[in-house]
Amino acid sequence: MRSAERAIRTPCFALASVLLAACTALPNPFAPPPAGAPNDVKSASKAAVEVAPKPAPLVAKPDLAPIAPAVQRAFDDARQALASGHLVEAERGFSALTKSNPELAGPYANLGLVHRQAGRPAEAIAALEKAVQLSPQRADLANQLGLAYRTAGDFARAKASYERAIALDAGYGPAVLNLGILHDLYLWDGARALELYDRYMQLEPNDEQVKRWITDLRNRTTQRDSAQRKEQG
Repeated sequence: MRSAERAIRTPCFALASVLLAACTALPNPFAPPPAGAPNDVKSASKAAVEVAPKPAPLVAKPDLAPIAPAVQRAFDDARQALASGHLVEAERGFSALTKSNPELAGPYANLGLVHRQAGRPAEAIAALEKAVQLSPQRADLANQLGLAYRTAGDFARAKASYERAIALDAGYGPAVLNLGILHDLYLWDGARALELYDRYMQLEPNDEQVKRWITDLRNRTTQRDSAQRKEQG
């Protein structure tokens, strides 16, 4: 899980311990990884950087009534609880808002963050699917849903969600990077991963960490090709 499994370069919340628990190193760097596991020890460190996106804002659709001040205050309180790591309080606040204002995507999106941090991928997916349904043009929500699918081991849907985010906003770097990590660590497609990493670097040319990942992946690809030639020769 590099960061694509990284929605942003700087974590908003401390998710590293949760993400590390899902990472498994393989003794053979040339063997395909089991479902849900990164390719090698170095890749596991990438997984540790995977973080969720920033909390979604409370944005009403243009055709909806303006947001009441009390609703905004309740949302801000829940978001502050999430930022402070008070997941029970945050979950209570966002859940209440999904019941009182079911037309708003923000509470569902942030409830998905709460569930994801709490290690409840199925609940995270359900909340984020609802958020995407309510705001289908939001690239950040599609990317966040992709993270939830990836955490649950549903790589096909994760790929589709990342690709949807990119289709909505070709300049949205987190989705490009996350799709690259998915291809690199989970779909075992180094060539496609390199294409996506290079594309991400065009958007974020100063990301030194991803530069190191690119070098690492190219080295691994060279080593694998060399080993295969030796076996064939």
